[in-house]
Amino acid sequence: MRMLDLIAKKRLGGALARDEIRFIVKAAATAGPDVPDYQLAAWLMAVCCRGMNEAETVCLAREMAQSGARLDLSGLKAPKVDKHSTGGVGDGVSLALAPLMASAGLIVPMMSGRGLGHTGGTLDKLEAMAGFKVRLGIDAIARQLADIGVCMFGQTQDLAPADRKLYSLRDATSTVESVPLVVASILSKKFAEDLDALVLDVKVGAGAIFKNPKEARILSQALVKTGQKLGLKSVAVLTAMDQPLGRYVGNALEVRQAVEILRGDFTSADYAQCLLTLGAWMLHLTGKAETPKAGMAKLQGLIRSGAALESFKKMVEAQGADPRVADDLSLLPKAGMTRDIAAPKAGYVAWLDARKVGEAAVILGAGRAHMEQSIDYGAGFVLEKKVGDRVGKGETLALIHGSDAAKMEQATACFMTALKIDARKPKPMPVIRQVIRPS
Repeated sequence: MRMLDLIAKKRLGGALARDEIRFIVKAAATAGPDVPDYQLAAWLMAVCCRGMNEAETVCLAREMAQSGARLDLSGLKAPKVDKHSTGGVGDGVSLALAPLMASAGLIVPMMSGRGLGHTGGTLDKLEAMAGFKVRLGIDAIARQLADIGVCMFGQTQDLAPADRKLYSLRDATSTVESVPLVVASILSKKFAEDLDALVLDVKVGAGAIFKNPKEARILSQALVKTGQKLGLKSVAVLTAMDQPLGRYVGNALEVRQAVEILRGDFTSADYAQCLLTLGAWMLHLTGKAETPKAGMAKLQGLIRSGAALESFKKMVEAQGADPRVADDLSLLPKAGMTRDIAAPKAGYVAWLDARKVGEAAVILGAGRAHMEQSIDYGAGFVLEKKVGDRVGKGETLALIHGSDAAKMEQATACFMTALKIDARKPKPMPVIRQVIRPS
């Protein structure tokens, strides 16, 4: 079998057989000289242009999951469940969701990634807590799950190595948005976690990968259908990402938001709604709640009782950081300077572009323009006003946190391009747009 022939077959619109996909995945996993990166990149572009059918997508996901080691959680009796988000700005929901679900009696192996571009990364947020270890071996992950029911970690060298290679090539060849490749990439990592159920948070709007609701629905339907064929009970929740989620944007600031909500502070109503909706479906899919509504009530009870915050503390301590951060938020990193961003006129906040706010955060050092860039964990924004809020001229719209005055000036200018203030109050838009279930 030759890679050149498989590239040509896909370029001409042909469907690849299982052994052909297995050949490509093995080549990606082993990174040998017989199939150079430029041929893998050419195949990715052919897929991007010609697509893959349902059988090919399922096969690619399964083969990538099996290209390395898999977590073996068969000895754990409780249901295993995870959540995946397609990424956004202020979307630190995973930080609260994983320990919350563990406090509900579920096993939560949550594999996460780093931020790149305007979107934040869960691993960077976790590492804002000094000493927090995200690089764990498979045995250590399994032990922690057995002990406390939750572990948040980065993709290891052993889990789905073919996906790691193909993902890096997709990022470099403008093939990231190919639906079959997105679906196979996401589900290969989740299938490798030995899950029973998966909830997919598909962002839609200005700050999302898929800005068009129709495209987001197509992706969601493909994820759910492919997940079911892999034996994963799945639903996808379309959530709004036109403005940042919650009140905080930045790594330590988003840890703060997660802790606040686990303490019972629901001030950030959109964040709380997203958290509880995703968690409620996780409970329902695993049989821990008869309905999502019942699941939501159960989660609110776990927050009120302090069980969810206790689960967070256990996770933080198990992974090497100081659990006292949950009681004393002053232990989190702080930026050297804080300044107000004032409203240029009175009216209602009619628009707050999530992508632009994310780009402003990157300027501050809260995110990465490229993978080698270092992170300023204390940098970011506290949003005092969001879409629909009334603001007076000169009133504080946001607090900007940074360590470099020149960067703060640039970031403030970028933030102001995200903002629109109108005389009329905008029509409220729901955070939860749609739930896609198996047909």
